[in-house]
Amino acid sequence: MVKQVTPDEIAKHLRNGEEVNIIDVRENNEIATGKIPGAKHIPLGQLALRKDELDKDKSYIITCQSGNRSKAACGLLEALGYNVEDMVGGMNNWNGKTK
Repeated sequence: MVKQVTPDEIAKHLRNGEEVNIIDVRENNEIATGKIPGAKHIPLGQLALRKDELDKDKSYIITCQSGNRSKAACGLLEALGYNVEDMVGGMNNWNGKTK
């Protein structure tokens, strides 16, 4: 079972200046509406091909629009040995700043 984290918890970490590694797996047209500042954009369909851009010594928070694709991304990355958490509800539940 993938660990989950709420958007409010992530926003709190960001406000406190903590390092948060966020991967946004939405498509390009969705990213155009804004993403969490500092988030890395890797569309879900490219995730397996671009996994080498990630560091297995770090933990990552995965987000999408509503939470479905991030669950799939977490399952994939966890199977590959990455430490991941799923942002509950995706960007639909994000109330913080976007860039």
